[in-house]
Amino acid sequence: MATSDSTVRSDDATSAPAGGADSPPGRTIRRGLPRTASGIPTPTNADSTAPDAGGSRRADPAEAGSHAEVSRAEPSVPPARAARRGLARPDAAPAGPTRAASADAQPDTPVDEVTTIRTSDTASRPADGPPGDERRRYGPYTTRQWVGASILAALGLLFLVAAVALSARWLEALEPVQRFMSRYSGEYALPDTAPIGIPAWIGWQHFFNTFLIVLIIRSGLQVRREKRPRAFWSPRWNPERKLSLALWLHQSLDILWLLNGVIFVVLLLATGQWVRIVPTSWEVFPNAVSAALQYASLDWPTENGWVNYNSLQQLAYFATVFVAAPLAAITGVRMSGVWPDGAKTLNRLYSVRLARAVHFPVMVYFVVFIVTHVSLVLTTGALRNLNHMYAARGSAAPDGLAGDWTGFWIFFASLLVIGAAWAAARPVILAPIARLFGKVSSR
Repeated sequence: MATSDSTVRSDDATSAPAGGADSPPGRTIRRGLPRTASGIPTPTNADSTAPDAGGSRRADPAEAGSHAEVSRAEPSVPPARAARRGLARPDAAPAGPTRAASADAQPDTPVDEVTTIRTSDTASRPADGPPGDERRRYGPYTTRQWVGASILAALGLLFLVAAVALSARWLEALEPVQRFMSRYSGEYALPDTAPIGIPAWIGWQHFFNTFLIVLIIRSGLQVRREKRPRAFWSPRWNPERKLSLALWLHQSLDILWLLNGVIFVVLLLATGQWVRIVPTSWEVFPNAVSAALQYASLDWPTENGWVNYNSLQQLAYFATVFVAAPLAAITGVRMSGVWPDGAKTLNRLYSVRLARAVHFPVMVYFVVFIVTHVSLVLTTGALRNLNHMYAARGSAAPDGLAGDWTGFWIFFASLLVIGAAWAAARPVILAPIARLFGKVSSR
C-alpha cells in the first residue's frame, strides 16, 4: 500500500492544530494514538526527532510512513481490555491537551508505560497472623502440613489394615484354604535335641544388640544428613586422616555390634539354641504362609516362644541374624576407612556405589523389623513375652506368668538406658571419649 509523507489519517488531522507559525504548510505533525477512549493523542518519539525551522519537531518522512502503516494495522484497545492488560484504568481521568514539542522540551511519557500495581506480594501473605508464620517449617513441611499428613497417614494405615484383615478372613473362609491351614498350623516340631527355654545370656545379648543397633541407626542417619560437621576425629597412627565425629561414633558402634554378634553366634552353636532360629525342615515355608494368614486376619496364632517359635518368626529371625547382619557388616566395611584404596581390581569388582546401594535398604529393613517385632511382642502377651526375653522366665501355660512384672521392669530400665544414650550422643559428650583413641579438632 503506497502512502505519501503528507497523507494523514482523519484522527490525526482532527487532533493536530489548525495551522500555525510553527507548522509548515502541507505537512502535519503526526501524533501517537490515544490508549483510552477519551484520551488525546500524544507525540511519539519518531515525531520529535527532527526540529523544523520554526522550532517544532518535524516527523521523518520514512518513519512517518512506517508508523502510519503500524497505526492502520493496530486497532485501538478497548478500555476493559486495556485495564486487564494493566495499561490504564478504565475510570482514569482523561489526559489533558499536550503542548507541541519544542526543541528544548522532553517528549511526554507514552501512556503504555503507566506503572501497574503488583498484587502477587500482597496475595501471598496470610490473611491473619504475623507474616512468616506460614513459612516456618520443620523439615519439609509446616506445622499444619505435618498435622494434616499425620492424620492422612493414620487414616490410610487404618484403611490398609481393615482391607488386609477383610481379605484374609475371606481367604480363610474358602474350603481349600481351610484344609491347608488344618494341615499346617503355623509351626512344625523341632528336633528332639532342641533345648527348651531362653537362657539368661540370650536376654543380655538381646539388650546389647538392641542398644547398639538403635544408636547405629541414629548415627547413620546423622552421617547421611550431615553437611558441615562440628568436630573431626583423627587416629593417632594417621593424623592426616580425618572423620567427622558422627562417623567415628557410627563406625565405633559397628565394631562393638560386630563383636556382640560374633559372641552371639558362637554361643548359639555351642548351646544348640541355633535350631530355634535356623529352619530344619522344608515345612517351614507352608507353615509360615499359614502364620501370615492368621496374623493378617487379626486372629493371631497361639504360640509359646519359650518352647518354639512359629515358622514366620523363625524365618524373620534367621534373615536378621544370618542375612541382614552380614550384609550390613560387609557393606559398612567397604565404605569405611579400613578398606584398601589401592586394590584396584577389588574396588572395581566391589564398588563403593554398590555398597551404598545395599547398605541403606538394609538399615530400612532393621527399622521395619524392630517396629514389627516390638509391636507383636506387646500385643501378643506383653508380660509373658518380656519375661521370656529379659527375665529368662517361662511357663508351660499358654498365658505364661501373666501376673509377673519382672521382665517388664527390666525392659523399662533398658529403654531408659537407650534413651539416655540417644540424648548423650552429642559432640560435647562424645569428644572426651573420642580423645582417648585419637585427636579431636574443629576442622
